[in-house]
Amino acid sequence: MINIVRNLAYFVILILVQILLLNNIHFLRLVTPFLYIYFIIKLPVGYTSVQVTILSFLLGIVIDMLSNTPGMHAAACTLAGFARPFIIQIFMRENLSENLIPSYKTFGYGHFIRIVLLLVTVHHVALFLIESVTLFDPLFLTIRVVAGIATTTVLICAVESFNKESRRND
Repeated sequence: MINIVRNLAYFVILILVQILLLNNIHFLRLVTPFLYIYFIIKLPVGYTSVQVTILSFLLGIVIDMLSNTPGMHAAACTLAGFARPFIIQIFMRENLSENLIPSYKTFGYGHFIRIVLLLVTVHHVALFLIESVTLFDPLFLTIRVVAGIATTTVLICAVESFNKESRRND
């Protein structure tokens, strides 16, 4: 029950922050941070691939409806949600508890940052390729993808460092 309430709170808060604040940031026409991906990252490890993919699709479709983008975020989120269990399995080879929530505390700083970086990369490459439709200007597309990945990853890691439940007690 606690996981459902926590996930619902993340879902609503991250969508509101994205729509009301972050969608209005277009630094040098290159960078718009997509913090809503944090919801996909913070889903418990025990969720099946189907559950994560469906929740990721729902997140993307809500962002699309509120941003007036025709399915771009839904497609990118669905791909990121589908890839998430495999990415976590690559970095965390041991059996993990079903209620384990990815964080600095549970995965360690290095593994958590690598997982975030890979998920953000999957999401951004898909999103910007769908958005561009053609590869008319591949250099500009590459710069946008790299700048977006860097900005979103730094923002997610900064938010994670302020998350009370993920702080390490060393």
